[in-house]
Amino acid sequence: MQQTTPAAPPAPFELGLYSFAELTPDPKTGRRISPAERMHNLLESIELADQVGLDVFGLGEHHRVEFVASAPAVILAAAAARTRSIRLSSAVTVLSSDDPVRVFQNFATLDLISNGRAEIIAGRGSFIESFPLFGYNLNDYDSLFAEKLELLLALRAEETLSWSGRHRPALQAQSIYPRPVQKKLPIWVAVGGTPQSVVRAATLGLPMALAIIGGMPERFAPFFDLYRHAARKAGHDLAQLPLSINSHGFVADDSQQAIDEYYPAAMTVMGQIGRERGWAPMTRPQMEQSRLLRGADFVGTPEEVIEKILFQHEIFGHQRLLIQLGVGTVEHRKMMRAIELLGTVVAPTVRREIARRQQSPHPLPWREPA
Repeated sequence: MQQTTPAAPPAPFELGLYSFAELTPDPKTGRRISPAERMHNLLESIELADQVGLDVFGLGEHHRVEFVASAPAVILAAAAARTRSIRLSSAVTVLSSDDPVRVFQNFATLDLISNGRAEIIAGRGSFIESFPLFGYNLNDYDSLFAEKLELLLALRAEETLSWSGRHRPALQAQSIYPRPVQKKLPIWVAVGGTPQSVVRAATLGLPMALAIIGGMPERFAPFFDLYRHAARKAGHDLAQLPLSINSHGFVADDSQQAIDEYYPAAMTVMGQIGRERGWAPMTRPQMEQSRLLRGADFVGTPEEVIEKILFQHEIFGHQRLLIQLGVGTVEHRKMMRAIELLGTVVAPTVRREIARRQQSPHPLPWREPA
């Protein structure tokens, strides 16, 4: 009688944070802390996230006065020396305006410092300041990303390679060092909601991080269906392709406190972005609505956030959630309390419940498309 190898149990659900390292004024006092103090607070928050058992900390790349993280790999390397277990990721690396060779070298170095905890989430970016800063044409927005992602993947696969493209000088049998601890440095693709980006990630066999920062969660289910269909059609093993949601939120001991801390800061930041892009100002009632079960924001008590994570997991069947804990400037001690609640109350409860559901015969209502 032929023996079959039992399927490996599903990997535990991962819960983590991401930050843009905002340097915006405190909406309540108008005070803007120094870049050095913001950096100190950021490193403390990553250290605490590690101590309370969160799985991932991602750091976004921005080149504006409102942010201090123009060089995420440098900051994450400092965090690596102060942490033990948490995975350290960009969120995102604006690959279109960067050099894939330097990106690979920076994150391979981070991987060595952290002993195998580095990740890259590559994206095209939601701001465009880096394009003129580094001499790129916005007319090449998509082709830059496609070509540079191709090169980044080639650098991961081969120590020595020859390569040529439109946007970067060719490589002729050149070796790229250092090599990371992880044989296959994790590279995710960040997607803002375009089907073409979803299909690209799936076809390349890369994990997808989908931003959901507005609207009803159910609206985004077709993106996950499309990803699974395209990945399967391309011959990839879906069990090896984790999916992430990246959203906004804040956690406090009671609902009103969470609302009062989150919304003034978020309205300041989103209002400024809206003015730049011609959006209508976001109102307090709109943001209040977004924190309800069928909204996008994870704002509330640990119990409310747990309920919402599990609700969305029933829809998407994803393997990771990263929360931008506070959009804008929230008082540091309150941010630290939010991280503590997320790590000590929310994360263990969510992991246990999802593991329990995965052990049942029909764990999730979503199904892979035919």
